[in-house]
Amino acid sequence: MPNTYFQFKQFRVEQDKCAMKVCTDSCVFGAAVEVAGAQRILDIGAGTGLLSLMVAQRSNATIDAVEINQDAQVQAAENFAISPWRERLHLHPVSLQTYAESCQVPYDIILSNPPFFLSSLKSPDAAKNAAKHTGELLFQDLLLFAQQHLTQNGKLYLLLPPAEAALFEESALAHGFSLAETTEVFTYRGGKCIRHIQRYTFSAPSAHVTKQFYIREEDKATYTNEFAALLREYYLQF
Repeated sequence: MPNTYFQFKQFRVEQDKCAMKVCTDSCVFGAAVEVAGAQRILDIGAGTGLLSLMVAQRSNATIDAVEINQDAQVQAAENFAISPWRERLHLHPVSLQTYAESCQVPYDIILSNPPFFLSSLKSPDAAKNAAKHTGELLFQDLLLFAQQHLTQNGKLYLLLPPAEAALFEESALAHGFSLAETTEVFTYRGGKCIRHIQRYTFSAPSAHVTKQFYIREEDKATYTNEFAALLREYYLQF
């Protein structure tokens, strides 16, 4: 029987109650977010709390996490409570739309691995549908919130499949954001690009930076050196 948790070097993520489990691309995302100097971070659609925990490990920031799904709320609260950073992690068990009505704090970083499949066929699993399809968390709502609550020099990070990333970029530009950097995440060298990590800012960069990141070598089994370096602070095997 597989474990109901994922053990990292400094924390554990219990995931038996969540439809969406810890996955490699989410770990890459959490490790890639630049948190230096951040005082307040918001994780939109927290799920198990994985991303909040990853950025908590590398920062001294106060971290708010918004999650609408009841099972995920219980799971994230449990994971926050057993972590070394429980005093800095705050779960808000509401929708982003509801949280927006009362939120009065600015954020240096807003990050989200949102429900993303806008046009894909849905799974018969209702919980997975809620976790993987836009449903209650629309791109428009996320951008409106970021417009109002991201600090002037703040950063908005998204993890999305390539097609949805292109659609999000169109909306983000219309809301006054500039795409500063894209990291294209590949399953292995020579393989398929599965995700884009996007970093948005209010100020236009001198040039948009596009990088490629490979999880495994061409043999599809060996982790790349860049993956090992990025996840060394987290994964037990490195």
